Amino acid sequence: MLDLPRSARLAAWGTGVLSANASLESAVAAVVRDDEPHTVSFAESAPTLPGLPGAGGTPDDMTTLLAALAECAHAAPGGGRLLLALPVPGDPRGLPGPAAVNVTALEVGECVVAELGGHDTRWALVPEVTEFGSVWEPGALVTWTVLGAAPRRAPESSSVAESERELRVALATATQALATLDVARWREDAADRIAAVRDGGLARDAVPADTSPRAMRVLQTAARVLAIVDLATEDDGAAITSLEATSRAQALREVAGVARRALVAAVNAHTEPARP
Repeated sequence: MLDLPRSARLAAWGTGVLSANASLESAVAAVVRDDEPHTVSFAESAPTLPGLPGAGGTPDDMTTLLAALAECAHAAPGGGRLLLALPVPGDPRGLPGPAAVNVTALEVGECVVAELGGHDTRWALVPEVTEFGSVWEPGALVTWTVLGAAPRRAPESSSVAESERELRVALATATQALATLDVARWREDAADRIAAVRDGGLARDAVPADTSPRAMRVLQTAARVLAIVDLATEDDGAAITSLEATSRAQALREVAGVARRALVAAVNAHTEPARP
């Protein structure tokens, strides 16, 4: 089974709630899943929202946060949406600013930016995840810190159509790298994981049902590429020289970047016309 990061699910489902195309209950269930109930804490820099305690208040939960954002969006002339960013060192695109927010988001590699139509005020939602338990009974504590984000700049993500074209090449490169590594021969656990990545579909609740077919294809391919990269970078497999290992690592970093950008484009494609 392929899946998306929590921030991607929050951006996709949260926008559905803000646009009244998804129910609050379905969105919270899709974001939280088997985690402990997500908590929300406001930083000192965060503008206040009606229905939330604001900085210094008692942390709230995901239901309260999305309900408050939806109430504000429904009252705003242009509605509202949640945008995804998946920044990594060397590729900070999508970070909302200011610098303190960017540093926090870059440390965890994901964040969501909440925008309301007709307002310059924006919020950055950054998750802090603490995992516990075992591989048989995993658990996670998740706290979303809400920070004040800078006013919107020009969009930086690619279109879904452009991302789909780039992903075809990225998938071929990543698959070839995995085949060259032959990790199934090196580790007993790898064969089942490779089969799950190769044959698995995107989790049914990863995004709302009204997501366009093209965006769904891009999301599934991007998730598959990232899963392959995770497998292929766990060890050097059949690499026999440090030069080969370095070259493979560089290629995998590049295809992972393509997949991250494609995932962001597909999740953030709320304003693109629906296409098959």
